[in-house]
Amino acid sequence: MTGLRIAAIVVAALALSPASAQQTAMGDSAKDMLGPWEFSNADRDKRCTATFRNTAVKGGFKVEFDADCANLFPFVADVAGWRFPENDNLFLFDAGGKTLAEFSEVESGMFEAPTPGVGVLFLQNAAAAAPPPKKPEEVAGDWTITGPGPLCEISLAAAVEGDGMKLVIKPGCRDDIARQQFARWRIDGGELLLLPAQGGTPWRFVENDTDTWQRIPEVATPMTLVRK
Repeated sequence: MTGLRIAAIVVAALALSPASAQQTAMGDSAKDMLGPWEFSNADRDKRCTATFRNTAVKGGFKVEFDADCANLFPFVADVAGWRFPENDNLFLFDAGGKTLAEFSEVESGMFEAPTPGVGVLFLQNAAAAAPPPKKPEEVAGDWTITGPGPLCEISLAAAVEGDGMKLVIKPGCRDDIARQQFARWRIDGGELLLLPAQGGTPWRFVENDTDTWQRIPEVATPMTLVRK
């Protein structure tokens, strides 16, 4: 057998070998995914970290989840790898190649995946992700509505009441605030809502810093919630 023929046989064998068939070229778009990403549900009350690697696995590349991910999202225990882009989407798949979650990019640095039995999942670049919404126990306590000067003192409890948590208005509130008869509060999409007892329009606040929330939309006299 000539050396040329032997070389041809070796090349053909390598081309057909499973190891060669499993190699996946990483494009520039996929390289942008490398590193840690926040993996969460829509409310971001369940969050963990997915780290995308450039280590080749069958059908794509390796992804690692932190230890708590499988407790929050049990299906990730079966995730064997990731690939991107395929039809502009990012796929997480199991060892048999079955798709477990399919993410589409909704804006730069953010992907979402409506996933049966799990809900809508999100991937956000960890470096760019906004701080997670406050938990009720982080907000509960005594607060003053100012605007300018103190207008009303309220107490936000962590105890569930109806569709929110209990709110108590303290004596001495300005009349227009007292008339709202706020009785409950809740966190909704990163906003703090004060809910009138009779089902009126909630007052909405967004966080300025740890102990200050600004009322939105801005009214003639700007109002702020300040922790006591």
